[in-house]
Amino acid sequence: MRTKYLISLVGATAVGKTEIAIKVAQYFDTEIISADSRQFYIEMNIGTAKPNWSELQLIKHYFINSHHIAQEYNAGQFEKDALTTLAHIFKNKDIAILTGGSGLYIKAVCEGFDTMPEIEMETRQNLQKELVSEGLATLLEELKQKDEVYYYQVDKANSQRILRALEVIRTTNQSYSSFRNQSTESSQDNKRPFEIIKIGLDRPREELYERIEKRIDVMIEQGLLDEVKSLYPYRHKNAMQTVGYQEIVEFLDGHYDWEEAIRLLKRNSRRYAKRQLTWFRKDNEIKWFHPEELDVIIHYIEDITKRGYPKSP
Repeated sequence: MRTKYLISLVGATAVGKTEIAIKVAQYFDTEIISADSRQFYIEMNIGTAKPNWSELQLIKHYFINSHHIAQEYNAGQFEKDALTTLAHIFKNKDIAILTGGSGLYIKAVCEGFDTMPEIEMETRQNLQKELVSEGLATLLEELKQKDEVYYYQVDKANSQRILRALEVIRTTNQSYSSFRNQSTESSQDNKRPFEIIKIGLDRPREELYERIEKRIDVMIEQGLLDEVKSLYPYRHKNAMQTVGYQEIVEFLDGHYDWEEAIRLLKRNSRRYAKRQLTWFRKDNEIKWFHPEELDVIIHYIEDITKRGYPKSP
């Protein structure tokens, strides 16, 4: 059988992943799987910077507008669905593309997850209510008391990961980190039937931050406020508790004025980009390029697919 290759194309928000993914897909005559945890949702458009209608006509995309925001969907479910989709693509193609800025969802497809327990809906809903009524600081204290190891590892501004850890802890009465540490035992079970070419896109920090701020200005002009107003009934959903939506929700709740909301939105977006890069730079298999190096990126992929693995990162 011919070797199949998954190109994992990652990078920070606003770096230019969509444009490069489409051009690479056109060159190799293949299709794209989106690994952006908010672009799944039909109702979330402006704040997620989805590919526009014209871009979606150029190349077939999967997991864009695939779910409604009222539906529960997580990285574990995405792993299964994306692998099924890849099997479909690989029936006719030797190369497929996975792209996005959600590191957890990229990891799900490329590496798989440790075995995690099923969580009852009541546990999840109770934690979401506690987040709203008591605040993140109270939940962080519970995490510190019950799993100090993970407490010092987790991004303490990422409510989604903190809630996920507490879901597991309350369900099993065991630490969340004990489940994550099972990865070495289960790694063989997660062996993928395809090779993975990992490519990262990056720009000088000032250039990236300028693009982020310009993108936010465009989002505001396109009607981000009205979009968030329409989604306000779903403000407790994990997808809404993210940069670009949370700041506008808090404005609507009266926590600060519009100018402050925009300032925080830009600041938090810059910080989010830094966290994304920190996550991806931990993976030494990622080869980094400037988005303007399209020809170099294509040559790099061709070189690997023609001579095969292993390769040096």
